[in-house]
Amino acid sequence: MTLSNNQKRKMRSAARLYAVQALFQMESSGQTVEQVAREFEDHRFGAVYEGDEMAEGDPDLFRSLVDGAVNNQARIDQATDRALVAKWPIARIDPTLRALFRSAGAEFVDDATPPKVIITEYVDVARAFFPEGEEPKFVNAVLDHMAREFRPEAF
Repeated sequence: MTLSNNQKRKMRSAARLYAVQALFQMESSGQTVEQVAREFEDHRFGAVYEGDEMAEGDPDLFRSLVDGAVNNQARIDQATDRALVAKWPIARIDPTLRALFRSAGAEFVDDATPPKVIITEYVDVARAFFPEGEEPKFVNAVLDHMAREFRPEAF
């Protein structure tokens, strides 16, 4: 079965959302990257919960993001800290936002996706988690700063 470009885009967007959830779960539960990744791939991608079908995620992008966030966490967290105001180091921000910044940071480090696409995608993820708040604007500003640090040639 050949997927359309729209289906591929939706799977990539779902993989980003799942990566944020997986990174959050790892931090809150203490599970390993392998345990969490396997759970998501086996039980969440395309699963049906209370009649709602979850999106199918791109497993390669999902793994790349989760592994990249774990393997580059110190570098990503330092870049995030520099993008945040001095009174709000990454350790003090909402754990969902911390997971989001780590996943996006892994994608900036990977260098395959244009920074503007990454920013747009993760602002959409922030809207999914915080539909009523100011967090999407905050995410946009922090990711713009991180993108300029990781990929200055793109600006």
